[in-house]
Amino acid sequence: MKRMGSKEAKGGERFIPLRRQDVLELCRAKLVAAGGDAEHFGHAARLLAALFHHDFHADLEALKDLYAPLNPDLDARLLTAPAPGEATARRAELTSALERVLERANFERITDDGLRAALDEESLFRIRLHVDFDDFEQVLFYRRGETPRREIVPRLFGLLRREIEFTSYDRVVVFVAFRDADWFAARDRRELPFQPGATLLKMFRNVPRADLEMLFPNTEVRMKLADKLMIGVPAAASGVALLVTKLGPTLLLVGSLVAFWLGLHDREVVLDQAALLALAAALGTLGGFLFKQFSSFKNRKIRFMKTLADSLYFRNLDNNAGVFHRLVDAAEEEECKEALLAWTFLLTAEAPHSAQTLDAAIEAFLAEQVEGLVDFEIDDALAKLVRLGLVSERPDGALSALPPAAAARRLDEIWDGLYRFA
Repeated sequence: MKRMGSKEAKGGERFIPLRRQDVLELCRAKLVAAGGDAEHFGHAARLLAALFHHDFHADLEALKDLYAPLNPDLDARLLTAPAPGEATARRAELTSALERVLERANFERITDDGLRAALDEESLFRIRLHVDFDDFEQVLFYRRGETPRREIVPRLFGLLRREIEFTSYDRVVVFVAFRDADWFAARDRRELPFQPGATLLKMFRNVPRADLEMLFPNTEVRMKLADKLMIGVPAAASGVALLVTKLGPTLLLVGSLVAFWLGLHDREVVLDQAALLALAAALGTLGGFLFKQFSSFKNRKIRFMKTLADSLYFRNLDNNAGVFHRLVDAAEEEECKEALLAWTFLLTAEAPHSAQTLDAAIEAFLAEQVEGLVDFEIDDALAKLVRLGLVSERPDGALSALPPAAAARRLDEIWDGLYRFA
C-alpha cells in the first residue's frame, strides 16, 4: 500500500490524543448507530488488544535484555560480562530497537539541526545553561505532542509582567551515551558529575522547546550578562566607596612604607600601634566585602540551580529501563487505536472505501473529537488489519472488513495458535 502523505504535507501529529478505552467507546457507538453487531465487536476488540499486548511484551523483553549490560541502575548480577568492544555493538542494536518502538508509539525525531535551533532560543526560565556535546558518544531526542502555550513571566524584580508564547512538547525521550573513561582521562577530567561510558534513557513531560538543554545530564548553570551586571555593578560601586572612605588613608600609608623599603624616597615611615590597628581594620573590611560579593554570586547561582532542579523534578516521568515500559505501553495503545478506528470505519461505511478516502474520513472524525489535526497512519493501520486477516483489498483498491462475528472467530484462532507444543 502506498504511503498517504507525510506529516509535513498533511499537517498535524501522528499521535492520537485519546485513551484507547475512549476510542473503543467511540467506535462501539458508531457501530451501534449503524446497526452493527456490538457484542461480537466487543469480543473482537478484546482479542485484538490481547494480541497486540502479546507482541509488544516480546519487544519489551528484547529491549530490557539489550540494555541490561548498559543499565547503570541494574540491581541483578550479570552472569557473563560483555566482551571488550561489545558495548558499542550492543548499543547500536539497542538504538535500532528503541527507535522502532518510538516510531510505533508515534514519537517524532528531533533532528540535530532542530535540537540546536531549540537551544538557541531564549530560556523560559531566564537562566543560561551550557551543554558540552563533546562529552557524548551518541545523543537522541524524540518528542510527541506539540502544544502552543502562554505564560506570564516577571521582569525587573517582579515590577513588570509580560505574557509570552512558546511551544511545549508533551513528551520528550532522551537517549545519551557518554564517552568512555579513557577519553575523559586523556583530557585530565577526573571529577565528573556523571559516570563515563554510561548509557542513559530519560522521559519528561511538558518541556518548553527553548529549554531542551536542561534535559542533558551534563548541563551546567551559567549566569547571563544581565545577572553578572546585577552583581558586578553594585559591587564595583560599593568597592569604590569603600576605597575612598575607609581604605584610602590606610592604602596611602602602606604605599609609603613600600616605597621607603624600595628606596623610592628617604623619608622613614613609622607604623605605631594606631596605624597597625587601622591597617588590620581596613584589611578586615576588605576581606568582608570580598566575601560578601562572592557569597552573592554563589547564592544567585544556587537559586538558578534550584530553579532547574525543581523544573526537572516535576517534569521527569521515568528513567533508564523504566522508560521502556512507558514506551512499549504507548506503542501498544497507538497500534490498537489505529486498528480499531480503521476497522470500525470500514464496517460502518455506506460505500466501499479506498485507503485515501478511509484516511480522510478518520482524520475528519478525529479532528471533531480532539479539536485539532491528526495525521492518521492509514498505511500502518491497514497493514496490521491485513496481517490479521480482518481487512482485504480488491484489485481496484476498494477495502472490505471482516464482520465482527467472523473477526472474533479469526482472532480467537490466532490467539489459540500462538503456542502449539503438541
